[in-house]
Amino acid sequence: MTPETATHREWLRQWNEAGPAIAAQRREELMRLSDERALAASEALLSLVTTVTLSPSRRRWSGLVEQQALFHHRPSP
Repeated sequence: MTPETATHREWLRQWNEAGPAIAAQRREELMRLSDERALAASEALLSLVTTVTLSPSRRRWSGLVEQQALFHHRPSP
């Protein structure tokens, strides 16, 4: 086993032990989160989005259908 492989295995072992504890802590914190704090946090996240005026054509077509067709290797409609 190479030193790099050993390091990766150790990291994986540590994550497998810590991951469930971190997830439990997160659940506990979310359960104790007040409505006011949750609203403030969501407002803070939403305020990060820049307000850009979309062109009329962009409001009718975003390219999402074509993008999904590419992802699935299908011809677009």
